[in-house]
Amino acid sequence: MKNIQVIDDASNCTYSVFAVADADFALLFPGQGQDVEFAEDLPMRIDAALLDALAARMWSAPVDKKCVHGIHGTLFYGMAFKRAFYPTKREAEMLPG
Repeated sequence: MKNIQVIDDASNCTYSVFAVADADFALLFPGQGQDVEFAEDLPMRIDAALLDALAARMWSAPVDKKCVHGIHGTLFYGMAFKRAFYPTKREAEMLPG
């Protein structure tokens, strides 16, 4: 299992963490070493029915942040402007603003 932090553009975003199976993580973050993804990119490479099923599994597996042992990926929703900071979709290679 891998933990994904979800960050969206809502004012009341809680930066929630969800657990996903390794196979689902690989679908969401397919690049070598990739740990950042933008939700807007997902429909371009994942079939809608598969994406809906994957999202349902993820949303049903919240993790209490006080109990998290590592965050393996960050999924941004509605924050395409951040794409410029993550050209490789790897947090360690984020460009300073």
